[in-house]
Amino acid sequence: MSRRNIQHSCEVEITALTKKGHGLGKVTGELERVVEVPFTAPGDKVQACLQRKKNGVFTSKLEAILSPSPLRIASRCVHFSQCGGCIWQHLSYPDQLKIKQDKIASLFAPQLPENSFIFPIVPCDIPWEYRNKMEFTFSGDAAGNKYLGLILSNSRGKVINLTECHLVKPWFIAALKATKEWWEESGLLPYHPHKNQGSLRTLIVREGVSSGDRLVMLTVSGCPEYALQRKQLDDFVSCLKEAIAPVDSSSTLSIFLRIQQAVKGSETTFYEMLLHGPDHIRESLDIQTSAEAGSNARLSFAVSPSAFFQPNTKQAEKLYSLALQMLDIPPHSVVYDLYCGTGTLGICAAKQAKEVIGIEISPESSLDARGNAAKNQLDNVKIFTGPVRDVISSMRKEGTLPLPDVVMVDPPRSGLDADTIQHLLDLRPPKILYISCNPESQAENIKELQEKGYRIKAIQPVDQFPQTGHIENIVILEDKVIRPSRLG
Repeated sequence: MSRRNIQHSCEVEITALTKKGHGLGKVTGELERVVEVPFTAPGDKVQACLQRKKNGVFTSKLEAILSPSPLRIASRCVHFSQCGGCIWQHLSYPDQLKIKQDKIASLFAPQLPENSFIFPIVPCDIPWEYRNKMEFTFSGDAAGNKYLGLILSNSRGKVINLTECHLVKPWFIAALKATKEWWEESGLLPYHPHKNQGSLRTLIVREGVSSGDRLVMLTVSGCPEYALQRKQLDDFVSCLKEAIAPVDSSSTLSIFLRIQQAVKGSETTFYEMLLHGPDHIRESLDIQTSAEAGSNARLSFAVSPSAFFQPNTKQAEKLYSLALQMLDIPPHSVVYDLYCGTGTLGICAAKQAKEVIGIEISPESSLDARGNAAKNQLDNVKIFTGPVRDVISSMRKEGTLPLPDVVMVDPPRSGLDADTIQHLLDLRPPKILYISCNPESQAENIKELQEKGYRIKAIQPVDQFPQTGHIENIVILEDKVIRPSRLG
């Protein structure tokens, strides 16, 4: 082991939080060292084991709390401080909200013009059992021990055998336990990515909150020698039906097998096979598009097993309602919904707009989006499949692209790529709605747009993910040059 990676135990006083929400402090001795310590809070004095150094900061593992911070409270989960699923159970919910509000203010305050402001963060009414989707991982060790659960914090892929999780409904854990019992009897091996050996990769569990529909998808290796036998699949279906079949007869249970074909040097492909139940779950959102009475709309969605849908259904209703109210879509407007997923936001906007054009890279999500538009009897929604920059380039070249009055973007965590930003500047919509789960990349993108003549009108953070450091953030941008002819 190199000197750089020699582990060393020391005392650390936590004074701040990192972008990820981990504690940050210093060790003062012969050298002053900056240390990142997970599961700590400002004011904690802790014993930590230093690990690797990256960009001048040591990562570490928390060993003991020597003197607790006044902010610290008792955590709810037995796995807290081991599991990487959530990192803030030791902070009260009001303190979590304050930290997130302060983070948004710190990121955007330097960019705010006069007459624009940041609204108070929207809390989650029930900050537990809010997730409608979770992905669990299969793993094993040299001794033959089996693990099924979430990734251990700072472990490079090691998995914890999960016995409880307070971010999801109890039936998620019942599905996990039933799968583990089936696995013990099946004789199957967990997939080893470096050796390309074994069968079982992941277990996805999803819920339609409004419908009570339940979905489980088992992802396995595409190597023929590790293919599952019919009896193994039948036993898997039987154990889940017995453990998690909905009590309400109007709710459904869907069970899928997904085969992941990963060949070195080739693009990874997936094949889904329905083993039991409907081929989707049902979800609905109550959206209030304006503050006026009678502006509420209940919209229905079919969600396929691999399609994206906001992971917190109740907060998604608040997120989309607030976004559309802040956006105030002009009558007779053309709206682009980029990175549209299953079309949720665009379908919500279609009640106000003349036309909505959605673009989504995932074929599964695009198919769901088209179906969801039809389900809600909306004939003014068009969905195109492909990377945003490619679809826009192609449509502009063909001359089939109507100029947008409003563009809505909800990109991946990495933010908007350079080509998409350039397309936005070329299209020059009077209004841009930018929703992001990564305010850092969002702030960088918006700075570029500001330099080219856009201004921030308002910012609204929403807490989609209590007990974690993640923030969903809404920003409304306006072109400084008004082009009224667009809105006719």
